[in-house]
Amino acid sequence: MKIIAIIGARPQFIKHFSFEKACENKVDLKTIHTGQHYDENMSAVFFEQLGMKKPDYMLNIGSGNHGFQTAKMMLEIEDVLQNEKPDGIVVYGDTNSTLAGALVASKIHVPIFHIEAGLRSFNKSMPEEINRVLTDHVSACLFTPSEVATSNLKNEGIVKNVYEVGDIMKDLTNYAQNSGLLKAVDIDSFYYVTIHRPYNTDEPKRLEYVLSSLNNLKKRVVMAIHPRTRNLMDRYNLNTLDYQNINFIPPQSYVDNLSYLEKSSGLITDSGGMQKEAYWLKKNCVTIRTETEWVETLEDGNNVLVFEELENLESHIAKERNTWNANLYGDGNASRIIVTKIIEYLTN
Repeated sequence: MKIIAIIGARPQFIKHFSFEKACENKVDLKTIHTGQHYDENMSAVFFEQLGMKKPDYMLNIGSGNHGFQTAKMMLEIEDVLQNEKPDGIVVYGDTNSTLAGALVASKIHVPIFHIEAGLRSFNKSMPEEINRVLTDHVSACLFTPSEVATSNLKNEGIVKNVYEVGDIMKDLTNYAQNSGLLKAVDIDSFYYVTIHRPYNTDEPKRLEYVLSSLNNLKKRVVMAIHPRTRNLMDRYNLNTLDYQNINFIPPQSYVDNLSYLEKSSGLITDSGGMQKEAYWLKKNCVTIRTETEWVETLEDGNNVLVFEELENLESHIAKERNTWNANLYGDGNASRIIVTKIIEYLTN
């Protein structure tokens, strides 16, 4: 049977690696790379460092307003699906690539398998929230990472073909740790930071407040600066040299990013996936948001939401914590379970 997977953003490469490995000798898997993220370190290195197969289709969509970007993806994806006639498509998470693939497949009656289904931030000002909700409601099989995600679907009337499998990102985190992929870094005693979401970057005063708060931390800060954050800093005349305690570094590959996180004294982020990675690596996390989809990480204070009072960052990130659930979001075998369930669905 033929499955087409659609990827386009950094977290999706992480998820797809594990899924691709689980499909070997079981499924004819083809991949569409939409090009939603086109930075070399955020996409291409997955194929170089992890040995992922080159995508069968490179759409090179690039950035743009949500409607424009999603529409371009839909046009290209529809052509591929019409030509390939797959038995089903796999989409991951909550990006515009996910929504574009789901909408096209639903219109031409191709079954959709949504990996990382059921997440809800309950913040509909986030485009990701719209993407994940709509995708869940047109999917044939939904693979959730947790009991909370399964419950969210049930509350929306989605109970058929829902499978709680754990988080597929944990598969690769375990693999990276156990296979010696993680590297040494050339700095000691630091906090690792990633910031890119519009509510932290799009207003000059907000971005300046975030950077100043990071600059005031007692330990050195290493900030992997997202391309959009870098562009906005330039637009607002925020000079990196004015933040002497922050070491700004380029976007990191998956392996390098995880290596910095593992060697850090804690993570400060507005990312979704990195909240989980920090938890699995037993690192304190402060999430600069008012909500999170990964509510389980908030238990025991291992992840803390802080948005308005960033002067409190130090007290949260430096707090000693000793309670970690080794089985949070599964046992690292989600991809194998997902492939088995997809085959069962298509053969019944």
